[in-house]
Amino acid sequence: MHRPDVTEGPRAEVSSRIGWVLAVVGVICATAAVLASPGDARAAASQDWPPFVLVGGLLLIGWVAEHDGLFAVAGHRIARVTTSGVGLFIGATIVVAVVTALLNLDTSVAFLTPVLIYTARSRGMGEGPMLYGALLLSNAGSLFLPGSNLTNLIVLGHVRLTGTAFLAHMWAPALAALVVTAAVVAIAGRHELRATPLAASPPTSPGIGVGALSVLAATIIVLVVPAPALPVAAVGIAAAVVRVAQSPDVGSRVLQTLDVPLLIGLLGMAVSLGALGRGWSGPTTLLAHLDATGGAVVAAVAAIACNNLPAASLLAARTPKDPFALLVGLNLGPNLCVTGSLAWLLWLRAARSTGASPSLRSASRLGVVVVPVSMAAALAVLAAMGTH
Repeated sequence: MHRPDVTEGPRAEVSSRIGWVLAVVGVICATAAVLASPGDARAAASQDWPPFVLVGGLLLIGWVAEHDGLFAVAGHRIARVTTSGVGLFIGATIVVAVVTALLNLDTSVAFLTPVLIYTARSRGMGEGPMLYGALLLSNAGSLFLPGSNLTNLIVLGHVRLTGTAFLAHMWAPALAALVVTAAVVAIAGRHELRATPLAASPPTSPGIGVGALSVLAATIIVLVVPAPALPVAAVGIAAAVVRVAQSPDVGSRVLQTLDVPLLIGLLGMAVSLGALGRGWSGPTTLLAHLDATGGAVVAAVAAIACNNLPAASLLAARTPKDPFALLVGLNLGPNLCVTGSLAWLLWLRAARSTGASPSLRSASRLGVVVVPVSMAAALAVLAAMGTH
């Protein structure tokens, strides 16, 4: 199994155009919000910019770690220690959960999707469970830490929690959602997972380099620092600068990894909806009259309607009644449809770079089952823990 490289082509050009279109839309929306209500727009921007800076830093760290071969080695390791398709999928689930928790779900889908697909191919297995699991499990695992999903930081922007405190609230609901999602994907792909894997090739070791050190630094910062965005971004920039200095030929991939136009577009939309939520009490009033389950359902529907990042900014413009239940809907609801989260677009691009043909219909068909059962599991655990 070789470490995959992102390929350029017509699909990459289409992805780039989509990013620029969203950037224009986002700038127009943000400008309209500033003109309509400068104070509300400023407050929304203050709440929304740290998550986007954080994810930029994590994506850079993920790029350096991928370039160092850390993710490819993880794929080799799980392939070497398992003797069955089910065991391989369980190992992949653990890797996805860890990378998502520490480096964000966008990093997970962007860099692990190719690794998992190549792992399945190298063992002579069908790639379906790995292909769709990379997306669905990343969304499901994004409840563990604040930096695991931008929505976590946006919703909890009114409350400064360290990563350790957030983990104490959400580890059990996140684990429940992850296990249920993995079970659904495994059952759906049971025929492919029953295949007897071929022998795996010996793994190579990347050693302790810039990628591993930056991952460790980011993990400590996210767990300890209440406002980790700028420190993590600094680590990401420093790691990327070191890597480009060592290998100047890879510098062009940095901007491709960040996908700045797409991030600008989503930030602009988030600021505009955050300003709307501050000037209009409708969302806050609606959530105030719903229980935790109702709030989670509204959040899931809003995420599908306008992407979970702008939806989080709208619903958390004012302090929400049940913020953790809101996160269940915002983080798990997007597994239903491509409009739900940025991760879908990154997943499509990463999967297609391997020559795979990901089907939005197949992913959504799985999501129809995954979303309600994973949300029910997470909400049940939240209720049992008495987390509000």
